[in-house]
Amino acid sequence: MKKLLSLLLVILLAISLVGCNTPVNSENGKKEAPKEETKIKDGVYEGTGLGKGGEIKVSVNIKGDAITEIKTLSHNETSGFDTAIDTLAEKMISLNSTDVDIVSGCTLTSKGFTEAVNAALTSAGATADMLKKTDSGQKNEAKKDIVESHDIVIIGAGGAGLTAAIEAKAAGADVIVLEKMPMAGGNTLISGAEYAAANNWIQKKEGIEDSAELHIQDTLKGGDNLAKEELVRIMAENALAGAEWLRDEVGVIWEDELMFFGGHSVKRSLIPLGASGREIITKLAAKAEKMDIPVLLNTKATSLITDSNGKVVGVKAEGEDANYTFNTSKAVIIASGGFGSNVEMRVKYNPDIDGSILSTNTTGSTGDGIVMAEDIGANLLGMEYIQTYPICDPLTGTLLYYDDARLYGHTVIVNKEGKRFVEELGRRDVMSMAIKAQTGSVCYELLDQNGFVASKLQENHGPELDYLYRNDLLVKADTLDKAAEFFGIDAAELKSTVDKYNSYVEEGKDPEFNKRSLPSKVEVGPFYILKAAPAVHHTMGGIEINENAQVLNKDGKIIEGLYAAGEVTGGIQGSNRLGSNALADITVFGRIAGQNAAK
Repeated sequence: MKKLLSLLLVILLAISLVGCNTPVNSENGKKEAPKEETKIKDGVYEGTGLGKGGEIKVSVNIKGDAITEIKTLSHNETSGFDTAIDTLAEKMISLNSTDVDIVSGCTLTSKGFTEAVNAALTSAGATADMLKKTDSGQKNEAKKDIVESHDIVIIGAGGAGLTAAIEAKAAGADVIVLEKMPMAGGNTLISGAEYAAANNWIQKKEGIEDSAELHIQDTLKGGDNLAKEELVRIMAENALAGAEWLRDEVGVIWEDELMFFGGHSVKRSLIPLGASGREIITKLAAKAEKMDIPVLLNTKATSLITDSNGKVVGVKAEGEDANYTFNTSKAVIIASGGFGSNVEMRVKYNPDIDGSILSTNTTGSTGDGIVMAEDIGANLLGMEYIQTYPICDPLTGTLLYYDDARLYGHTVIVNKEGKRFVEELGRRDVMSMAIKAQTGSVCYELLDQNGFVASKLQENHGPELDYLYRNDLLVKADTLDKAAEFFGIDAAELKSTVDKYNSYVEEGKDPEFNKRSLPSKVEVGPFYILKAAPAVHHTMGGIEINENAQVLNKDGKIIEGLYAAGEVTGGIQGSNRLGSNALADITVFGRIAGQNAAK
């Protein structure tokens, strides 16, 4: 009986082993864990999304319900803003999720990339919620406290900050640059970056008579004579040298033609390659890298450190993983830009510029440097003077490069009724207020095929045109009637307006609005009409500086160890900035700040 029972137990054990799902590794005889059933088939899947520059195409590698790799196959996002792609890919892989925060300042790129990754999941027959849940990347480790010492700390990696850094390093100083955004560039990166410089080489080639004095008077008049004349003189008298420095030392390529900006008496504005700030920032950043100048991204300066005598001796800052104290042996340079994206700050100084008005600025333009400087006694000038740009995206506030055509002189601006109502090359503030007074607070910018080609819009700004077409902000039509119909513009009045305008071009004089440049008629189809609205573009107010870019306190005395340059400063543009003066301003005073801080 005992033998029988033992035999039965052996048989039952054998049956149980046969029925077990756990496989045995034939090499080592050990049992393997059962394979977990996956929801998504392993493989590489592709998807596309729409960013600011058009299609973003990605491939996503899925293995075991997890994203193991994301490759960007193609995109046309602005250099600098495309860093959002790598940041998002890293987060999505770490968290195994597409539900991640957008990258600050890169909203459209972030949305387009996320859309592309989700589209890849869709092509796999899956959705984001089918990805395996993970706690990876969710731990909140305490930030490190890091203390460093440098000769000079520069707050802001835009045009002024990078310029100051290059000049300071060239003078032998140990320099570090702090940038709170995930990319360098600031407003310079997203601007057209045209540069006003009297007596430039292209003017001489074209026989245009100009002078630094005329540039000074144009700037003073354009700012209602509220600027500090000594600063305007420095900007205008050194603008050409700054443009040549960018060309010869930094490697910036200037186009072989000029633009005519409103408020200037003559055509004097240089155009960077591609008519975009990408050329300026890309070359400045490359020069800084070549000179081994560290630029800490995602690192926000929070306060200035002063000694018992009030001298600035350092900066406190916050990074993603560390809290920093940067001590300086020479100086701090504030080049953190204006406050166009800070609605609360705008309203504090000018209640009319409230949240109903969109902004062309990057999200980083929040006035941090102004607040830090004021906290230690710096004087502020002209904070109420906030400029709007007349031709912007009515949906997002983004400055539109389509407007280059106006600056070449080729467009006619009308209202819903089909009538002109302002000089197309007038001051930005005058044009903006005139547009706000029209039906729907918008305008319509008309261009013919000849002007379209001459302005190089397709060549320089093709992705923007695609965006405008997709969002019904731009129409291309064979006739004026069809173009007008798209936006509900009075076609008969529009054609009458165009006939009148063309007669002014023939006569070489505009008796209605005194347009200062009439290079071509509007007569050859197809015709293009853009719908646009004003948006906050530049804040003229900020920290008061002297001719040496040193910051002044409320008593007009120098705050030792503190310099400032760029849009963060006040007093240079008065109540209104003429177009293309900003690049001259940031280059001239960025160089001065860097050179003097290094002494």
